[in-house]
Amino acid sequence: MHFRHRNRAEGSPPAPPDTRSLAATAAALAARLGSITGSDHGDDDPGLVRAVLADAPVGIAVLDEHLRWHHLNAAFTTTTGLRRADLLGRPVEATAFAGAAATLRRVLADGRDREHATGGPDGPGHAVPPGLRVRYRPLRHAGRTTGVIVVVLDDPDPARDQLRELAQARARLALLDAATERIGTTLDIATTCTELADFAVPGIADLAVVDVLPPEAEPARAGRGAPRRLHRAAVRAVPSLTAALADLARPGESIRHREDSAAARSFTGGIAVLTEPGAEDTCPAGTASLLVLPLAARGDLVGLLTLGRTAATPPFTSDEAALFGDLAARAATGIDNARRYTRSQGIALELQRALLSEPGNPHQNLALASRYLPSGSSSVVGGDWYETVRLPFGRTLLAMGDVMGHGVEAAVDMSHYRSALRDIAGMDLPPHRILRQLDTVISADDSARPATCLLALADPGRGRWTLSSAGHLPPALITPDQPTELLRLPTGPPLGTGLGGYEQTAHPLVPGQTLLLYTDGLVERRGEDIDTSLDRLAALRLPATGDLDDLLDAVLHSLVPPPSPTAAASPAAEDDIALLAARAQPR
Repeated sequence: MHFRHRNRAEGSPPAPPDTRSLAATAAALAARLGSITGSDHGDDDPGLVRAVLADAPVGIAVLDEHLRWHHLNAAFTTTTGLRRADLLGRPVEATAFAGAAATLRRVLADGRDREHATGGPDGPGHAVPPGLRVRYRPLRHAGRTTGVIVVVLDDPDPARDQLRELAQARARLALLDAATERIGTTLDIATTCTELADFAVPGIADLAVVDVLPPEAEPARAGRGAPRRLHRAAVRAVPSLTAALADLARPGESIRHREDSAAARSFTGGIAVLTEPGAEDTCPAGTASLLVLPLAARGDLVGLLTLGRTAATPPFTSDEAALFGDLAARAATGIDNARRYTRSQGIALELQRALLSEPGNPHQNLALASRYLPSGSSSVVGGDWYETVRLPFGRTLLAMGDVMGHGVEAAVDMSHYRSALRDIAGMDLPPHRILRQLDTVISADDSARPATCLLALADPGRGRWTLSSAGHLPPALITPDQPTELLRLPTGPPLGTGLGGYEQTAHPLVPGQTLLLYTDGLVERRGEDIDTSLDRLAALRLPATGDLDDLLDAVLHSLVPPPSPTAAASPAAEDDIALLAARAQPR
């Protein structure tokens, strides 16, 4: 499959002009530079000349009389593959042009032009790519030579072009062979995405972000996709960008790219997008070049790979877009294999999908959003659960529970609790009596595990919440322009103990307020007092208006520990996390 079919890069540079035209342009620009400070051109505008050089289609650089790199344009770094940080301010002997030092000194000494071709033992510097023609022209001021202008052009020699193409083919095979060994070593989606990000940084990029469709979502057809909410699976960056990552979504969180962003264009069209970051793109400050690649396998889009480079690194080229597009395709196959494996697992994952399913439909006077985040890989079955039950007279019962332990047994007990809750809630009992009935039913089963549970009965018509707790952590009330409030409730024993003794309390329900129910994995930390953990939640300034999904993202972003610097996979939560947010809204 050709590049134009699979990875046609949006915004790629046009085909290079004829080499003879480039040579003429280079000579004219070099002559212009050489006369900027001459007495016959005192009315020249140096700023204008610099602007022309910056946009010149040929690589141009300037060394001072001590042969230190003083200026170079973007085409110079792109053509040579060298980084600005490795040249500017350094003597030529300490750079890839060290082999040209003797030639440059002769230009300074006699003021005559020199020209060489790279690629052989006599070429100027062994780190410069083969197949380039380099011209050295003296820079004059006040009748003496004060520096050297370096102009780099592609060599039109067919033999050198063939060598260059051969070198590129070898580099492609080496890259893909290395990727095959390091990406897709397991059938876990998070691990595969992390391996892709780790492979990309720092080897080919300064930043790598992997966004994928949630495991339960159906893939989009390549070229016919539409912007949708994606799951951030992995992030990796060089140290200079690490601090700026704090403003981005973390692994484990969801993200929706703006419609006019490079990521949205790549996903919608199934194409590679090569561009400079704009205001609509979500990338860390300091990113100067952006390459977004679709992750497509078997004709389906499963996600996006976003690569970034800083100004200290040469910007991405169309050749690299094609090369890294092959890498993305190889990685996408591994991600798709992991997705298929996850979906094909047996009853354990069926139980987990039931756990992650949306709660029941509330009344129209109540908006809901929920989230479940496993502590490990997506195949780990836990006992955290939530549910809503629609009751008469516009009331909705919210439940958040946490069965002790993990594994299939915990998931089976979770399913038992949810079923029992639905049956008992249909009796239209107050929350504390529902807990009493649940405790009686569960304690009669000797094999059932105890569980904490929090019930919140929403009654917007009467403007009140009625709450009751069975050993669960207090809910959080989020009000516009006010601190987050933890509602202190009378707490009874966990369900399944047979001890009973549950109480309930009422709290005003105000339209616009949000009630947040959660499990202990959100706040508890090993070795930390629970009051300290809850104080951390209460200290948050959370978005009290807008989409409830954005609120849940903000909660996770603020409280879930970030991944380690060496492996940006799933968030470092110590236990499963379940969240349920509810907000009264006018009918």
